[in-house]
Formats: sequence, structure tokens, C-alpha cells
Amino acid sequence: MPVPTEDKFLHIANDFWQKWQFPNCIGCIDGKHIRIKKPKKSGSMYYNYKGFFSIILLAITDANYKFIMVDIGAYGKDNDAGVFDTGLFRRAIECGKIKVPAKDFLPSSNIKAPFVLLGDSAFPLKTYLLKPFPDANTVPGDDKDRFNYRLSRARMVVECSFGSIASKFGILSRPIATDVDNAIHIVKATTIIHNTACDLEAPSNQTSYSTTFQRQQSLRRSRRYNASTREALQTRDLFLNFFKHN
Repeated sequence: MPVPTEDKFLHIANDFWQKWQFPNCIGCIDGKHIRIKKPKKSGSMYYNYKGFFSIILLAITDANYKFIMVDIGAYGKDNDAGVFDTGLFRRAIECGKIKVPAKDFLPSSNIKAPFVLLGDSAFPLKTYLLKPFPDANTVPGDDKDRFNYRLSRARMVVECSFGSIASKFGILSRPIATDVDNAIHIVKATTIIHNTACDLEAPSNQTSYSTTFQRQQSLRRSRRYNASTREALQTRDLFLNFFKHN
């Protein structure tokens, strides 16, 4: 399955601006626990904080609820940020295997900003990944609160995509009774079928892109995170300043 090209990312960014009023956004990222039968000799590796055994579906969606990249199979005990940090999304972006467009001006402004993913507070803040300001640092109606609202509104697309596959595919409503490798293939299939259904429900001549990363078990480890870098904080402030007037 092809990795989105720079042109595809630009098309996605245009959709996010037109439909969700968030500029320079190339996708929204989130994780979902997929119930599985406890694998043999796995101990508590797949046992999550919600109290059941699972693998994690880490996904990036476009503005039209379609999956453009999925990373399936992390241990249920891990959190979204840990899966992202040890997974292939981060490495592929940071080493240039995923070709993110170069910085560009935000619409009708002189603010030049990078293209970014949108995540919730569980994710690390990066120059290419925005997250909300902590609630403790915001006041209702202030600039940070406005930024958080715009980000959260756009980011709802990935949560809706997860809700869609959960409602469409009954196999995801109960523990998948097979080994982990087969469970990964089943989950991958649901994301592909979901994308096809999106195309049929809203006909378009755009190609459906979905990239699946299957990781090695030894890479899955949770870890704590250092404070966000100054450059990442400055990147978020660029968007905050843009939303003051747009």
C-alpha cells in the first residue's frame, strides 16, 4: 500500500482547511485498543488499563474519515505515546521516509508554518505533531482555549473513523479469537473495507491511500517523555497566533 506522496498530503491539508478550518494539517492521529483472546505465554503484555487483552491500532486519518496510515499490533499494556515513540510513524517521518511537504504560509497570512499531524494530550509535542495546551494553562475564551477548540474539532475525524469500524464490524465488538498475527490482518482488513465504503458513500476520483506498519514485538516499550522542545513549542504558537485572527 503506497505511502501518501507530498501532493497527496497537500490535498489532505486543503481538505482539512476547507472542512475543519485547520490549516497545514496532513492528518489526525490516535490509538484504539482492539480486543483479542489472551495470547499463550504472554503474561500481562497484552493486558491494558481498561481491564482486557488487546492490541493497539494506531492510525492517521484524513479530513474525510479515511485511514491513510495504520500501525497495528502493539502490546495492549502500552499507551498511545509509547506506541508512537517506538513505532514506525515517528521514525519514518523523522528520517524522511514519509515525505511531508516543506513549510508553507498559513492561509491569508504571513505566518510560515510546517505541515503537521494533530493528536490529543497523550502524544508528545513535535514540530510535526501538535497537541492541545494543558487545561491548567487555559482560560475559557482565551487564545489557548481557542487553539484547543480548533484542534479538537479537527481531530474528531479520527475518533469518528474508529467509531465507524467498531459499528460496522461485529468482530471488533468482542475478543478476536485467533493468534495475534491473524488479528493484525483482520484489523487491517477492516480499515481497508472502511476506506472503500467511504469512497462508495461519497464518490470521488481521489485514490484511497492506506499504509500498514507491522512492528517487531521487541520494539514495543512504554517510556516517559522529556519536556517538549523549544522548537515544537514555537511551532504550536505559530498556529495559536494564526487562530487569533482566523
